[in-house]
Amino acid sequence: MKLKKFDVIDFLNNDEALIEYLNVVLEENDPKYFAKALGNVARAKGMSTIAESSGLGRQALHRALSIEGNPRIDTLFKVLDTLNVRLAVTQ
Repeated sequence: MKLKKFDVIDFLNNDEALIEYLNVVLEENDPKYFAKALGNVARAKGMSTIAESSGLGRQALHRALSIEGNPRIDTLFKVLDTLNVRLAVTQ
């Protein structure tokens, strides 16, 4: 029996799942983890489509939204805007 390698994007197949995933990741309060999660969402939606819609280069976007990346806040906001997702601050 051959097992398939786990990939979170297999489970990000609707907007509700995407939003729940990003909310859970935000609870970790880790910017690199959030950037990576946003990269996973972008891959699930289509990295090329997100790059084109946000006006960012696909390779640069892929690099910025990796675990090694360090995206600028405006990059994150462009991607979130393209996904029609907003961040909220709560206490």
